[in-house]
Amino acid sequence: MHTCYIQIGDHTVFVTTAEASIIDWLHQHFKVIRANDWDDCLPDIYIRIRNGFGQESTSYDVAIHEEGDKVFYERDDYLMEIDHDYRRGLLRVHDELALKHSLMTLYSAYIVHYNWGLMIHSSCVAQDGQSYLFAGQSGAGKSTVALLSRPRTILSDEATLVRIGPDGVFAYDSPFRSDSSSSFEQECLPLRGIYLLEQSQQIVTDIIKPTEAVLRLMDKIFYWAVNPTETVKVLSMCRRLAEQVPSYKLYFQKNDLFWECIS
Repeated sequence: MHTCYIQIGDHTVFVTTAEASIIDWLHQHFKVIRANDWDDCLPDIYIRIRNGFGQESTSYDVAIHEEGDKVFYERDDYLMEIDHDYRRGLLRVHDELALKHSLMTLYSAYIVHYNWGLMIHSSCVAQDGQSYLFAGQSGAGKSTVALLSRPRTILSDEATLVRIGPDGVFAYDSPFRSDSSSSFEQECLPLRGIYLLEQSQQIVTDIIKPTEAVLRLMDKIFYWAVNPTETVKVLSMCRRLAEQVPSYKLYFQKNDLFWECIS
């Protein structure tokens, strides 16, 4: 049996698996805690991972049902069985893409359950000790904006981890990426702006009222509804996010000049 500790956001996940290839994949994509530091770790989540489930998925839809003290999340390429407190679970996966998406599903459910924050379909970039989130419909340019922002540090290009707490709103270095990688050396940074992308011949920002921002953000949150109580938590945190961090429409060209409007 192979084991490792990984860190996501503020949380530690203890992984056990019979597959050395899974451990290798985790080392490539996540911040792994060295074995010498394990004595100081008290995991937030314990998961077992098994290969050999299902088939390649043609849809991102996830079927969810509750049975006894377990919640089951199922897609063609993975099946996740997790306790109601989201601290212990079993992941059966088809391939690396299934492993990535099942971990995203698990972590999103965990941070919602404990009112820690949200995972948002977006990119996020660091600038002068602060962070800026870029969201939009599929194809709006989230990954493009992240790549155009280099050499600034990219905190995410697919799924941004946002903590919403009494001390403010912060964005974290995300392991859930598609076109970039991380050294995981960047600390979490205060989130100073949310920009909803519109490709245009002009470069302009327009402020969005918090009520409208909530509506525009809700469909960009990585979350699959388990029950009404958990969904209410998502809505409440989304409102707090919109009230604490200003949101804008960003009309941009495919170059880095939009940073002049932001800075």
